[in-house]
This record gives sequence, C-alpha cells and structure tokens, in this order.
Amino acid sequence: MSKRVLTTESGAPVADNQNSASAGIGGPLLIQDQHLLEKLARFNRERIPERVVHARGSGAHGHFEVTDDVTDYTCAEFLDTVGKRTEVFVRFSTVADSLGGADAVRDPRGFAVKFYTREGNYDLVGNNTPVFFIKDPIKFPDFIHSQKRDPFTGRQEPDNVWDFWAHSPEATHQVTWLFGDRGIPASYRHMNGYGSHTFQWTNSKGDAFFVKYHFKTDQGIRCLSSEQAAEIAGQDPTSHQTDLLQAIERGEHPSWTLYVQLMPAEEAADYRFNPFDVTKVWPHKDYPLHRVGRLVLDRNPDNIFAEVEQAAFSPNNFVPGIGPSPDKMLQGRLFAYADAHRYRLGVNHTQLAINAPKNVPGGANNYGRDGFMASNSHGRYAKNYEPNSYDGPVETGRPLSAPLAVSGHTGTHAAPQHTKDDDFFQAGELYRLMSAEEKSRLVANIAGSLSQVSRDDVIEKNLAHFHAADPEYGRRVEEAVRALRED
Repeated sequence: MSKRVLTTESGAPVADNQNSASAGIGGPLLIQDQHLLEKLARFNRERIPERVVHARGSGAHGHFEVTDDVTDYTCAEFLDTVGKRTEVFVRFSTVADSLGGADAVRDPRGFAVKFYTREGNYDLVGNNTPVFFIKDPIKFPDFIHSQKRDPFTGRQEPDNVWDFWAHSPEATHQVTWLFGDRGIPASYRHMNGYGSHTFQWTNSKGDAFFVKYHFKTDQGIRCLSSEQAAEIAGQDPTSHQTDLLQAIERGEHPSWTLYVQLMPAEEAADYRFNPFDVTKVWPHKDYPLHRVGRLVLDRNPDNIFAEVEQAAFSPNNFVPGIGPSPDKMLQGRLFAYADAHRYRLGVNHTQLAINAPKNVPGGANNYGRDGFMASNSHGRYAKNYEPNSYDGPVETGRPLSAPLAVSGHTGTHAAPQHTKDDDFFQAGELYRLMSAEEKSRLVANIAGSLSQVSRDDVIEKNLAHFHAADPEYGRRVEEAVRALRED
C-alpha cells in the first residue's frame, strides 16, 4: 500500500522535508523555499493567547443520561425523558496558574460541561466548590491580579493574596474551603463539580424555579495533603491530566451523578440567605437534593489543542427551559466568557468542531457573516439581514426562560440583605462541620500561608475574619500564625 504524499498547505507535493533549499552546498538559505517559510511561520503561530484564568486544563468526551423525571421543573428538551442521552464534552482546570503550571496545587478546579443538545449547546461552567471568593464581577479583575504573578517580582505573592482577602470579608467562606482538605483534589475523577451560581429552570407551564447544580463523583472524594501535593507536583506536573487520560484509556470511565436543589421562584425574596450570592450555599435541609442523571466520560480527545485549548464555554449558552438568575457574578460572566473567546479564538470560534452545535438539525442558522476564519457556508442568494422576504431563519417568539422581576432606580447598589446575610456565618458553619483532624489541617494550611505576609495589619484584618466566623477558628489560626512568625 503506497503512502500518502506530504504536501504544503496549498496542496503542492513536498520533495524534501529534511533539507532546506540553499545557494549551493553549505550556502545561505533561499527565501524562495516556500515549504521552509511556511513551516516556520506556522510554528510561530501555533500558540494562541492562553486563558487568563483556567489556563491549565484537561478534557474528555462522554454523555449525560437522564435517570429521573424533572419535567415538573424544566422543559429543557435534553432532560425531558428518562433514559435520554446527550453527548457532552467536559473540561477540568486549575484556576490561578499558567498553562505550564502543575496540576497538584492548592487551587479551585474548573468543572465545565458542554451539552450538545438538539436545541443548541448548553454550557454549565462551574467549579469544584459550591461557593466563590467574591459576589460582584466588578471586583473580579482585581481579585485575579492579586492571585496571579506580581508584575514586579514575577511570582505569586502572599502579601497580595492575603491583602485582597483582608479587604474582602466575603471571601472567608471560600478561603475555608480552599485551605481545607478538599483544597487539593487527588485527581479530576475524585472531586465533585458544582454550577456554583444560581440558575433558573422553567417548566412547560411557565413556572419558574431557581436551581443549583451538584455533580457528585461516583469514584468517591480523594484529596492530597500539602506535603503529598508538593511531592507529586515535582514528580509529575501533569498528574491530573495523566490520571484522567490513563483511566479512560484502560476503560475505567469516570462518572458523576447530577443532583439539583430547587427553589420556587416566589420563595427567593424571603429566604434567610440571599439565594443569588455565590459566596453562600443553600443548606440541604432547606432545599434537598433531587437526582437528575449521570455524567460519564468515555473518550479522550484526539488532539489536546483542538479540543481542550479551543473548547469555548460560556455561561450565556442556554437552551429553552434554562436561564440566568440575578446572581451578580453570573451576570458578569454572561458577557466576560464569550468575550474572552472572541479575543483568544476569534469571532468565529463557534464554528470550530468542538464548539459547533453538532446536534441541532441543520446546525447553527443565523445572519452572522465574515470575520477572521469564517467557514460557515450560506447559499448564493442567502441574505445577511432580518426580517427579509427570502425565507431566511425567523424568530420563535418563545423565551428561553421566565422573565425576572425588577424594580427600583438605576445606579450602583449593594446586594439586598437577607436575615443571615453576613460574610462569616456560613464559613463558621463549615468549620464546625469538620472533624478535629480536618480542623487541625485547615488551621495549619491557613497559618502556613498567612504567616508569610510581611504586613502585620494585613494579618490582623484576616485574623478578624476567622474570629468572626467562629471564636475557636480565629483563636487557633491566630496562635498558629504567631508560632510560625516567632520561629
């Protein structure tokens, strides 16, 4: 069987892929060597800007299968029948470090699921924690700047990290998660995933429910200590990637069971916590978990760059029956994520195979045209405006979700206060749920980091947050920090 012929990008056959064209033997190279110039030019452009956050990622293909009837709560087509399967792609990631960072580090993990439904792609873009550090998107660039490498030293600075948290008491809940046992998952397979934000489901009658997503790992929770993580990160910086790849290759397909918490929309206003504050959880005794289905990953990407690096998830990719809530952080992400992909990948990134709505009959059908790397094909006489008289695609008049009630005056407003809406109550509740051993590890992890801060006033502000969450919590962290600083 003859081998295929190597060609240039224009399709011309390549005569020699080992030697560049030169002016005689040993002479200077020739600018006319189109194959050489094309290879070097393409090599220079193989890397696109990495994500500002969630740069270091891994992914896999699989499916989601509905196991329980949820049609009383949502009319989403991919959830309307027990046993129905929907193709998915999932991307896991660390948050703060760059593309070359290690997997086994103390950091939240991204948990993003793209459902290729018949009504369009639905992106659920969450983390492995049910809460986050801040509640308003206007603080997000400052937060990330404080956690990333300092512009002068070029490294992550404890002074910056803790100084931001000192001025952001709402971070206390997530800080308690981050420095607890679940702050370093043993692998992507052994952690839960959460939508984190509050979303909206709408049923076929127009009834609205607010919803929180919980993907519970079927492999069980496994985590690493700081010492174990440091050793693994030094031996295999790609440990989580390696684990996911090898597990799927040997047929051990990881899975998660999806549960949701459901709140009738009319109960939101009087709930004891602001249900749209991503620094808070809904206790399960108030809103118990309802099982929905099972997520299974069973196929590795063929090309990491094409399928993991170019995968574009955006929280504003909803389908009928699912929509946003007034969660301020979610509202900010509805714009920011899609805009980040337009910058990194170009305005036509939705035409890439990994992002295209592959199960929509006929594919995406709109009036978007042109721009860099446009590949969608339209008929010779297809119009690029609407309305028109030429049988172009038309609107449905059917909202994706129920409308949100609004009132009051425009302006900058703090979030409405509910009865238990302080920044410390839930952090204290989380601390009190921990075993004695978990508490000791949490205190040691926080003190090990906070004791590196150079300014006493920043340390004192952070200690005040832990004291406010729980007196014992604050006392133990304060004593541990003092002991480390006196050494």
